[in-house]
Amino acid sequence: TPTPPHPGQPSTPSATHRRAARVAAMALAALGLSGCQGIAMNSAQLRVVDASPDAGVIDSYQNSSALAYNLGFGTMTSYIPMSPGVYNLAAEKAGTRQVLSSSTETLAANKQYTEIIGSGVANMQQTLFLDESTPAPAGRIAVRVINATTRAGAVDVYLVPMASTASKAMSASPLAVNLGVGANSGYIDLPEGTYAIDVVPAGTVLASSTVTLLSGAQVAYASGAVRTVVLIDQQVPSAQHAALTPGVQAIVAADADAQ
Repeated sequence: TPTPPHPGQPSTPSATHRRAARVAAMALAALGLSGCQGIAMNSAQLRVVDASPDAGVIDSYQNSSALAYNLGFGTMTSYIPMSPGVYNLAAEKAGTRQVLSSSTETLAANKQYTEIIGSGVANMQQTLFLDESTPAPAGRIAVRVINATTRAGAVDVYLVPMASTASKAMSASPLAVNLGVGANSGYIDLPEGTYAIDVVPAGTVLASSTVTLLSGAQVAYASGAVRTVVLIDQQVPSAQHAALTPGVQAIVAADADAQ
């Protein structure tokens, strides 16, 4: 069966303009990804994250229509406008229409959502999260953490201020404690500023000598920023390496920004 065209990866500018339901597959990085700058009147918005480490490349569908082709592990779409309603959302093996997982979801008007396709291919699951579309108050940010890993287990997550990076903020409180697989922290209010994301096994004391699951780069969070941090497995060359190094990567996605 031929592989269908790639609406998320157009080959020419003209192809991009022809696709009203354009999506952009974003590379994994602990960086802010462009989010929604206000929801179109009476529409819903949906973005899709591929967090399944062994499912291979997938296509994402709503009912019989494609949302994105050829999503790889650690990639996500931008927000896609959709009419409010009830949808069958499915993840399918790329180019085959073989359904790997599906769920029935209701998308409401003037709301935005993140769908995470996670777990291993043997028990792949789709989870829908309602996102915050309103910017945080002046001088503040809001950050939510979702644990979509398969190997790390429960974790503690720190957002370490730039001034405290060298000492690993030993006196700081974690952003999320004992965050289990599939769980989310809810949105947490913080001062605007520059932070690094550090992730450790639940109950681990964070210090400059701590071996972390993730020690992220410094990222600036401007006043009003609302962000979702999706934790996924560290990419490794083999299953044997995965067992030895259950590291974590983070996707930091923009839900809203000050206008």
